[in-house]
Amino acid sequence: MELTQIRLLVSDFPAVYRFYRDVLGLKPQFEAENGPYAKLSPDAGHAAIALQDREQMAGLLEQLGTDAAGHRSLVVLRVDDLDATHTELTSRGARFVRDPAPMGDRMRVAHLADPEGNLIEFQEWLALREPAKDA
Repeated sequence: MELTQIRLLVSDFPAVYRFYRDVLGLKPQFEAENGPYAKLSPDAGHAAIALQDREQMAGLLEQLGTDAAGHRSLVVLRVDDLDATHTELTSRGARFVRDPAPMGDRMRVAHLADPEGNLIEFQEWLALREPAKDA
């Protein structure tokens, strides 16, 4: 497993985005000031802080029977084989709130909650994002 991001679920996306980009100086992977999702990094490494509109995430999980309205963040871990990870963790007693399923055309994801209810997202990347090209 590889830690890829800590994702903050935010209500005022533009304000939080500008704070991380303009005040802290993190580099956006792509410009998305109005959301609903952005990923910003302090350097060229893979780990990042990601922002996601809280209502969008709550809607996604609500469709699956999980209330995400109270969540403020989640840990995101990249795995090579999501199905194998799901099977292994389930055998150890993990209860997933969202079983492996596509999220867009670039990845598959699954979600579970730790004993305190904190969300953990497991991602299997199917295709890498194209690097931004300078104009």
